[in-house]
Amino acid sequence: MSGKQTAYQKCINPKCGAEFATTESMFKCPTCGDLLDIKYNWENINVPKKLSDFRKRWSTRNNRLDFSGVWRFRELLNFCPDENKISIGEGQTLLERNDNLASFLGVDAGNLFLQYEGLNPSGSFKDNGMTAAFSHADMVGAKSCACASTGNTSAAVAVYANHCGLKCTVFIGSGRIAFGKLSQAMDYGAKTIQILGDFDDCMKQVQDVCTNMGLYLLNSLNPFRLEGQKTIMYRIIEGLGWEVPDWIIVPGGNLGNSSAFGKAFAELKQLGLIEKIPRLAIINASGADTLTDLVNNKSLRWNDGHIDTAIIDDYYAELTAKNYSPHTCASAIEISRPVNLKKCLRAIDVCDGIVTSVTDSEITDAKALIGRYGLGCEPASAATIAGLKNLLASSEIKPGEKIACVLTGHCLKDPDVTVNYHKDLQGSYSNAPVECENDLDKIIKLMSQC
Repeated sequence: MSGKQTAYQKCINPKCGAEFATTESMFKCPTCGDLLDIKYNWENINVPKKLSDFRKRWSTRNNRLDFSGVWRFRELLNFCPDENKISIGEGQTLLERNDNLASFLGVDAGNLFLQYEGLNPSGSFKDNGMTAAFSHADMVGAKSCACASTGNTSAAVAVYANHCGLKCTVFIGSGRIAFGKLSQAMDYGAKTIQILGDFDDCMKQVQDVCTNMGLYLLNSLNPFRLEGQKTIMYRIIEGLGWEVPDWIIVPGGNLGNSSAFGKAFAELKQLGLIEKIPRLAIINASGADTLTDLVNNKSLRWNDGHIDTAIIDDYYAELTAKNYSPHTCASAIEISRPVNLKKCLRAIDVCDGIVTSVTDSEITDAKALIGRYGLGCEPASAATIAGLKNLLASSEIKPGEKIACVLTGHCLKDPDVTVNYHKDLQGSYSNAPVECENDLDKIIKLMSQC
């Protein structure tokens, strides 16, 4: 695609490479069925000379786009006119320097930062992507939308659909969603369909439904969603005084975030806005560790886009033969067939990334530590600290390196995991409530023993 347009869609498969206008609505390449990327004609975009130039928009936050922590960086995701850009105040997030947690883990003071995405309107990082995807939906005139979800996606889709006046349907797996997240989707007016299966089953069904009924798909197969998620990295750099950290640590799951982060850093380096690209550590739950197995044990690689898809096909066929279904307390990453696997392989290549897995007990212990020393978060978020602890122990990450961990969602997204961990004394950091008689002396005696 050429001319004065700022952006276009392109198939990531180098054997195909088909290109399409951003005015078209699709979630897979119609030519070969592979994933689509959003590409930019940077010569047609007035990109700032340096990242710190975006700082000036803090003084014009009465402008709705400058207030948004996504659209504040709009030149770096310039795929639609400003009049189509949707915002409900997403991206007002916190990069917390946490020396107490750093000290506990053995990281040098001033080197551990927690990027807390729980402050978004729906309580998770998903809003970064939804503001971008719904902006594209507005541009193409979509009237109805749908998604499959383990929870956070349904909440974010529902609140943005409500804002935009779109009909909204969410598909969830039977008993595979935290009530804190499901309650949001219901409250925001989404039609919820519970499939007798897991997330992977829902993901397959929603693609077929969207194709047959002409609905706008809002899972991270949608390449416009990943454009919004790039801005999480811009805000981390902004929070570090426009410096790039040594490490970004992120939970795995459907691999939209890791894919978006790799794309963000590749583009920033291409534009000369950063001098180095940080390393990326992707942390999966051991009960949903497809990426870990494929990368570390099956040697699956990006290979300049020439991916050995037979490895993936054989792996998924084996999962099917076993009737395998993932299981982890971190429901947000309870996914065995991640739709952005190929883009994630590219991110690993771009960022010299590594992949590892942690157990549920490691996740819940890490979640308790994050709460004790800083910010409450959903279980999937805590995979980052669980993974960091192991990577420090193996010396893959050094105490003197600057580390940013992405906390994907608010602690009240899945309160049952938190309450059960503490009251049932499930881990090393459990903090169970203590029962006491309704007697002042006994209360004081109990408190003096604490």
